[in-house]
Amino acid sequence: STYCRNSSPLIVYCMSASLNSASKGPRLDDGRLYRFRYGVELGLNHPKGTAKGSAGFQFSSDVDISLAWRNPENQDDQLLRVQISNFQIQNVAQRSRKNNIFHDTTTESILGREKLEALQRPFMLLWRMGKVRNLYTHKAEPMTVKNLKRGVASMLMMQLNSGKMIEADASGKCLVEYKATKDQVVRTKRMDSCKNQEIGFTTHSQVSLDITANKVQQIHTIVFFLLLLLLIFISFSIHLSLSLSLSLRFWAAGKDAVSVVKSLDPKFFSVGVISEKGKSQCKGCPSLMDTWKAIRGQLEPKSLSKSSAPRSFLTLIQQLRKASKAEILKVLRNCSKTALPQLVDAVTSAQTASSLSAMLEFLDFSKADGMMLQERFLYACGFASHPTESMLQALLGKIGSNDIKESVVIIMGALVQKLCRKGGCDLPTVIAVKEQLLAGPDSTQDEAEVQMYLLALKNSLLPEAIPLLARYAESETGAFSTIAITALQRYDPLLITSEVRQALNRVYHQNRRVYEKNVRAAAADVILSSSPSYMEVRNLLLSIGHLPHEMNKYMLSKVQDIMRFEMPASKLVQKAMEDMMIHNYDRFSKLGSSSAYSGFMTRGGDVVSTYSLDILYSGSGIMRRSIMNIFGQSNGALLHGLQVAIEAQGLESLIAATPDEGEEDLESFAGMSALLMDVQLRPVTFFKGYSDLMSKMFSMSGDPINVVKGLILLTDHSQVIPLQSGLRAAVEFQGGLGIDISGGMEFSLWYRESKTSVNNRGALVVVGNVTVDADFLSVSLEVSFDMEAALDFITTVQFSNYPFLVCMQMDKTTFPFRESVSKVEKLASGEPFTWQRSREQLVPGSEFPLHQENSNMCKKVFDSSW
Repeated sequence: STYCRNSSPLIVYCMSASLNSASKGPRLDDGRLYRFRYGVELGLNHPKGTAKGSAGFQFSSDVDISLAWRNPENQDDQLLRVQISNFQIQNVAQRSRKNNIFHDTTTESILGREKLEALQRPFMLLWRMGKVRNLYTHKAEPMTVKNLKRGVASMLMMQLNSGKMIEADASGKCLVEYKATKDQVVRTKRMDSCKNQEIGFTTHSQVSLDITANKVQQIHTIVFFLLLLLLIFISFSIHLSLSLSLSLRFWAAGKDAVSVVKSLDPKFFSVGVISEKGKSQCKGCPSLMDTWKAIRGQLEPKSLSKSSAPRSFLTLIQQLRKASKAEILKVLRNCSKTALPQLVDAVTSAQTASSLSAMLEFLDFSKADGMMLQERFLYACGFASHPTESMLQALLGKIGSNDIKESVVIIMGALVQKLCRKGGCDLPTVIAVKEQLLAGPDSTQDEAEVQMYLLALKNSLLPEAIPLLARYAESETGAFSTIAITALQRYDPLLITSEVRQALNRVYHQNRRVYEKNVRAAAADVILSSSPSYMEVRNLLLSIGHLPHEMNKYMLSKVQDIMRFEMPASKLVQKAMEDMMIHNYDRFSKLGSSSAYSGFMTRGGDVVSTYSLDILYSGSGIMRRSIMNIFGQSNGALLHGLQVAIEAQGLESLIAATPDEGEEDLESFAGMSALLMDVQLRPVTFFKGYSDLMSKMFSMSGDPINVVKGLILLTDHSQVIPLQSGLRAAVEFQGGLGIDISGGMEFSLWYRESKTSVNNRGALVVVGNVTVDADFLSVSLEVSFDMEAALDFITTVQFSNYPFLVCMQMDKTTFPFRESVSKVEKLASGEPFTWQRSREQLVPGSEFPLHQENSNMCKKVFDSSW
């Protein structure tokens, strides 16, 4: 007996053999027939399922192997005759008679006479030095039969000496390592190295496979992170055991394998050992137009916050990926105005050549009208799971609207980042766009265009942009500095060099010029999150007490938040605070309304979700900057799920207050900027200029301004896994999000109160399915969950008295969470077996905690409102 152990994602295949030390490769004895018992077991299940609940099947057969010819000039060059017989199929799990699709069936009724005869027809394989070099079978045999024969042939791959190499078997071309001892060969296949004919796409995947001892077991685990882990297990085992050895008088004469094969059967044809892709056939499947008519009601704007919208969105994407350009254009041109934006989201998210071509024909970017649809197309491009060079190339055409041009350039930055991340940084279009973005800020004197290019660089995360961003961080224009500094904050801290930190320190400490408070606060945030030195931390702490009133309070809150939340800089901060010159009552007793606070939204297992709320006020008590962040983290991967930043300036004249230093000449302005799923979007302006402010103040309805609204393909994984048996597992995971983010700012001189709000409404649906289709038989498993949630962040400021009263609230509503599992086993004819389970629970709403000072202030605000 042999024992082998391995670690994921390896395949280990162990064979015991009686080896001839004089032989360079394994040889089959002359004049003997070896009968093996071959079995394959396949099951699909979810983590909470029992072994008895697996969907799947198992089949077994006898496999007769004999030597048909040996090369007289090379004894290790052998032609083997292989024949499958006594083929049987049954359930992988026990089923009642009613639920057993194999009840009252025979192998012939399942496969059909033609396939069964083809399967039992002998085939030949050229076995050279223990490797299957050629497979010979009838050319007209069904693809499924050929693949099953390839699976049997793949069991014979071995060699007698240790070493690494690329080998081809039914799974594809894979890196294989052999370890040979006196009486044992261990074959280790790295499944993550396997290459086959079908290349899928993914946003996140993890695959692990395991084959041990005399039994081959592949376990594929597709892991997907989106607040929760969604798992589907494909358990697949093969065993090949010797059951009989007989004397046999069968021998073919010939000088080479090809002539011998032809002499045995003229119909034999050489086929590759890698399993083939089958031709998809769908009888009675709905057309794209049929699907659209069935689900279009779920894609109206009023339904976007319901789970039915993203579920229909995912269904539509699957149909769009099969559709032609003409079919897609027909649906686009026969759609209501209200549902059309959501259809644009879906068509763009399909990410096929046909869908992109249809969108470019449907939307005319050279015209200034149709901006809303054009922007929806651009945002969907920015969120693309696997963008192509052609998608980026499409954005380089003529643009009629300045606002759309801004969105185009910003989204090009996001596409450059995604294409570079998957190894496409050297593509011609990517190179051209990189050059355009890097040269952009210095190529124009228009402030709006400079901001546009800086936002695009913020999306691109190009390492070569860091020196440029560091230079703009020290700009005299506050908007340039803010964008450049927040862009630097998105980079890996290891890329923020000492030279970059020196520039940020010059901004914070105002070594060369006076800066706005929000710019200095942003610089401090980057310094503290980018592996600062002890002296940098010490100098930041020493500055507290010498800063503008509200900035003192902000920096105190930031330092306390770093220590409480155990952020990377917390140890240095703690060390610096051992010095009483830094940590004393005079410095740490500063009053004010500004704050910084971080907390956990979810915390458990491998998934952590955090939030942070930072708010900075001017000395007059008017909000200067408010930033809300939500992050998700799993297995070392960090996702910036959401950032909503509201900025206001130049409002002191409304309450006859004195502006802070360096902010005396700022134009009245208020706006919002959003970053969603790591993509920076085009900022929204509430008002700009005193006259615009006054006109909007008297016409304010209190209704929030839309920032992002639509359907987003959050995750997208498609993969075909060729299994060692010749079977193929198709794996697909999609996550869709219907989202509506809005924000507003109300200002009342009568009540001397201001209120800013960020309202987030969304519905999330995640669907994962695995299908193994053997033509005559298929099994599938689908796991899904969905939820509908709302998150509101409201800041109320009362400035009728001094000090002003400031209350921040972050509320999560009660929302439903639903999950379901569906398993299907189906023969080519007859009734399928279907098993479904679902459950629903209500997740209670809550108000996320902030610091105690805020709670005390909120009590005063609500008391005074009465």
